[in-house]
Amino acid sequence: MDAEFVPILYNTLWALVPPLVAIILALITKEVYSSLFVGIAVGGVLYSLSNTAPYIHPVMALEHVFKDGIIASLSDSYNVGILVFLVFLGIIVALMNKAGGSAAFGNWASEHVHSRVGSQLATIGLGVLIFIDDYFNCLTVGSVMRPVTDRQKISRAKLAYLIDATAAPVCIIAPVSSWAAAVSGFAPEGTNGLMLFIRAIPYNYYAILTLVMMVLMVSFGIEFGPMARHEKNAKNGDIFTVKPPVAKEETAAAETKGKVIDLVLPVVVLIICCVIGMLYTGGFYGELDGGFFTRFVEAFANSDASVGLAYGSFGGIVFTVIFYLCRKILNFKDCMACVEEGFKSMIAPITILTLAWSLKAMTESLGAADFVAGVVESSKGDFNMLLPAIIFLIACGLSFATGTSWGTFGILIPITLEVFKLTDPDPAKATLAVICVSACMAGAVCGDHCSPISDTTIMSSAGAQCDHIAHVSTQLPYALTCAAVSFITYMIAGYVKNAGVSLLIGIALMFGMIMLLRYVMPGSDSAASSQKETPKPEKE
Repeated sequence: MDAEFVPILYNTLWALVPPLVAIILALITKEVYSSLFVGIAVGGVLYSLSNTAPYIHPVMALEHVFKDGIIASLSDSYNVGILVFLVFLGIIVALMNKAGGSAAFGNWASEHVHSRVGSQLATIGLGVLIFIDDYFNCLTVGSVMRPVTDRQKISRAKLAYLIDATAAPVCIIAPVSSWAAAVSGFAPEGTNGLMLFIRAIPYNYYAILTLVMMVLMVSFGIEFGPMARHEKNAKNGDIFTVKPPVAKEETAAAETKGKVIDLVLPVVVLIICCVIGMLYTGGFYGELDGGFFTRFVEAFANSDASVGLAYGSFGGIVFTVIFYLCRKILNFKDCMACVEEGFKSMIAPITILTLAWSLKAMTESLGAADFVAGVVESSKGDFNMLLPAIIFLIACGLSFATGTSWGTFGILIPITLEVFKLTDPDPAKATLAVICVSACMAGAVCGDHCSPISDTTIMSSAGAQCDHIAHVSTQLPYALTCAAVSFITYMIAGYVKNAGVSLLIGIALMFGMIMLLRYVMPGSDSAASSQKETPKPEKE
C-alpha cells in the first residue's frame, strides 16, 4: 500500500464515525468484542473509499483492518509491553490467591472494616496512594480490595467505579507519575513540561471534583442511575448483577496457611520494583546528571512506562515465588500452575485492549487529530474567556471517541499553547494558557472515563472482575455529573483566573449537587443508614 495514500474522508467529521459506531453498538448490544470489531471494519471501509469506481476497495479495507490495525497494534513495542505487564500482574494475583493472601487479607479487613462506607473509603484511599501509573493502580487496587468489598456486599460495578475514578484522576494530579511524564513530553520545545504540569494541577477541576464527589457520595450513601440497581442487588447477595465470564469467587484458598503478609509484602515489593523499573528506563542510574531529586524527576519525565512496568512486574513475580517457596505455603509446581491461570484471567482485557488499539489506529488514519485541531483553532476569537470550557468539551469528545487520554494530550496541548503563550507579557493571558492546558487534561480524563474503548476503563473492569459494559453503563451518569460541574467551573475560571477561588466554587457546586441528589433520588441512604445491617433479600 502506498505510504502517501490519503483517504478522501481524511480530516473530516467521518473520522470520528468508527469509534462512535463501536461505542453505540456496545451500549446497545452489551457485546464489546463484536462492537469494537464492527467499528474497526467501518474504519477500514471509510479508509478505502474513492471517487472512482469501484467506490469501495474491499482488499484495501481488509488490509487496513488487519495489517495496519490489528497486526500493527500487536507489533507496537509499547503495546506489547503493556500486555506483558498485564500478564505478569495476572500471574502475581493468581499467586496471591492460591497462597491464601487475598483470603487472609479479606479476613483481616472484615475485623477492622465494619461498614460499607469504610470499605469504600479504604478503596479510595488505596487508589490515591498508588499514583505511579493508572494501569498499575487499576489492577493492584482491584486485587487487594475485592475480598474486602465482597464481604461488605458492595457490587463489582461500584468497585470498578471506585478504581476507575481514583486511577486516572490521581495520576493526572501527581507530579511523579507516568501521566506527568506523558504531559511533560507533549509540551512544546523550550517549555519546562514538568513545571507546566505542576502549575496546571490546581486547575484540574474534573480530577479534583471526581475525588470530592466520590467521598461525598460514599459518605452519604447516594447511588443513582444503573448503579443503584447493582448496589441493591449486592445488598441482597448478588455482587455481580451481570457476571463476567472469568469471574469467580475467591474463597478456594481460605483453608491454606496464607497470612496478610502474603498479600501485603508482594504488593509493596511490586510497587517498589515498578518504580525502580520506570526510573531505570528514564536513565536515573546512568545517563542523567545532577542531584538525586533532579535525576528522579527527570527520570520519570523520560521514562518508558510500558517497559518499566514490565521490568517491575517481572521482579514482583520473582520475589513472590521465592517468598512463597521460603514460607512453604506453595511448592514450585503450584507456582508454575499460576502462570497459566494468571494468563487466562487476562485474556478478556487483552482482547479488548487489542481491539481498542486497532480502532484507535483506524481513527488516526482518517485524520481525527487534524479535524479536532481545526475545531480548536476556530474557537479562537471573541470567546477567549470561555475557551477553557470549550477546550474541556472538545477534549471530552475526542477522548471519548478515540479512547485515549494521552493521545488527546498530544493533539490539544500544543494547539492550546499556540492560542495562548505561557510567556505572554500579559499575566492574565499567561494564566489562561495554564487553565486551558489543564482543561485539556481534565477533559481527556473525563472522556476516558465515559468511553467503553478506553484502556483504563478496560483495566478497571479487569481489576474489579466486573462485566465491562456493566462498568461503563454504571459509571457514565457519575462521570457526566462531575463533567457538568467541571464545565461550569471552567467557565468561571476563564473569568476569575484564580485557582483557589474557582476551585472553592467548584467544590461548593459539587457539594450542592450531592445534597440535591441525596434528597431527590429514590433509595438514597444516609451515611448512618448505609452502615446498618444488610436488609433481607427482596424479590425484584
